[in-house]
Amino acid sequence: MHVSTDVRELPVWRSILFVPAVSDRFVESALKGPADALQIDLEDSVGPAQKDEARARVAAIADRFAAAGRDVTVRVNRPWRMLVRDLEATVRGSVKAIAMPKVPDASFVRELAEVLAGLERERGLPVGHTRIITMIEDAQGLAQLDDIAAAHSRVVGQIIGGEDLAASLGSTVDDDAMYVPNVQNVRAARRAGVLPIGFIGSVADYRDPDAFRARIVRARRLGFEGAFCIHPSQVVICNTCFAPDPAEVVAAREMLEAFEREVGAGRAAFEWKGRMVDLPIVERARTVLRRQQAIDAKTARAA
Repeated sequence: MHVSTDVRELPVWRSILFVPAVSDRFVESALKGPADALQIDLEDSVGPAQKDEARARVAAIADRFAAAGRDVTVRVNRPWRMLVRDLEATVRGSVKAIAMPKVPDASFVRELAEVLAGLERERGLPVGHTRIITMIEDAQGLAQLDDIAAAHSRVVGQIIGGEDLAASLGSTVDDDAMYVPNVQNVRAARRAGVLPIGFIGSVADYRDPDAFRARIVRARRLGFEGAFCIHPSQVVICNTCFAPDPAEVVAAREMLEAFEREVGAGRAAFEWKGRMVDLPIVERARTVLRRQQAIDAKTARAA
C-alpha cells in the first residue's frame, strides 16, 4: 500500500451543497446561500431520462457558480459507460473536483485519473486540475479505505455514503452502524493527507436542525472538516460548527504567545490557566489558527 507523503493544498469545504443539475430553482437558491462548495449533481437527484439534459447543463451552471466565487464540484455516475459521458461534460476550468460514488478500490481511482488527464490535455487544462472526492458506499470499498484515500494525488477528500453503505451491509444508518466506518474514514483520510468529509448518520435527515447541529458538532470532535448538505438549512450549521469557535481562536492565540515566552525562557512545557501545555497541545492551537486563517481567506475571496 502507498501512503501519501506529499503536502497537498486542501480546500476549505465546511459545507458542500448538492444542486440538482436539472433544477433552475435549486441553482438560484444555491447562489443565494453561503456554501463553501456547490456540488452539481448528475447522480441520484437526476432521473434516467434526464441524464443527457443534466450533462448539457453542467458547463453553464459550473461557470456561473465559479464566477460567483464558489468552488464547484460535480457528483458523477457509475458504471463506466455513464461515467465517461459525465466526465466529458464536466472537466473544465470552473470545476475543481468530481465526487465519485461507489469507489470499489484504488485501481479504479487510478483509472479514473488517467481519463481525467486525457480530458484535461484535450482542453488545455493543467494535468491534475480536477480533484477527486472518493465516496465509500459498499462493503468492497469499506474494506479498502486506506488504499483508496492514498490511491492518487488527485484525491482531495473521502466520505462514507451512509445510505448506500447501509444497503450494502444490510444495516441501518444509525449511530451504531455508522460509527466505526466513519471513524475509520477519518483515520484513512488523515493518513493519506486528504479531507475527512462527513458525519455519523443520514444526510437525508434535515428537518430537525437541532439534531443535525448535534451531529455536526460531534463530527468535528471526531476530526471531520466538512460535510455534504442536501438542504440549504444545513449549510450555515456546517459552516459554523466546522469552524473554530471565536473563544477557541482567542485562547489559541494567547496560548501561543505564552508558549513563545516560555520557550524564550528555556522551557518547553509549562502551566497555563490551570493546565499543563506541551508541544502536542501547542500544535493543536496552531492548527486552530491555521484553520481560521484559511476560512477568513476563503470568505474574503467569496466576498
